[in-house]
Amino acid sequence: MTAVRILLCDDHAVVRAGLLALLGSAPDIEVVGEAGSGEEAVAMAAKLAPDVVLMDLQLGPGIDGIEATRRIAASGAGVHVLVLTTYDTDADITRAIEAGATGYLLKAERPEELFAAIHSAAQGRTTLSPPVASRVMDRMRGAAGPTLTDRERDILGQLAHGLGNREIARALFISEATVKTHLGRIYAKLGVDTRAGAVAVAKEQRLLP
Repeated sequence: MTAVRILLCDDHAVVRAGLLALLGSAPDIEVVGEAGSGEEAVAMAAKLAPDVVLMDLQLGPGIDGIEATRRIAASGAGVHVLVLTTYDTDADITRAIEAGATGYLLKAERPEELFAAIHSAAQGRTTLSPPVASRVMDRMRGAAGPTLTDRERDILGQLAHGLGNREIARALFISEATVKTHLGRIYAKLGVDTRAGAVAVAKEQRLLP
């Protein structure tokens, strides 16, 4: 089996030394270079053509890991970037993926998880740490908008026509108490606390029937 060729990029020499020792224990992984800055990583990736660059995000002075990732991914050299960082904010994850990172791993992962992620990245397969995957899924679900029941959509439609609780109850043949219960759920799902707010968000997210 051909070893996966790795370029390390981290501005902390101690961290690089630790990763070097760890990766050295894997017979099918070969570290071909170390970079201490984003600029170095871009230059060395072009020169060495590794299979995978292990990229930290915070790199001190100069370009950060996101920009280095963007430049490496845009080079067309077929080098995959696997982010290895302590940061898992939504902004960092989104920026890294948009920059072209193949995977996003946290430094707290077990060694075997790192090895597996490196091999996946070398083959162009996306690997995300479980906490990162959860955040990505949450964002995707949020982007798709809240899920409303048919009854909640009916009530929203009545709200949009300016009907009050009693009128909605009559129109839908349900009790006022039931209308209030549904309204509470609608407000919670849309993140609002007024009828006008619910209608505004529903129109914005195209939730009205």
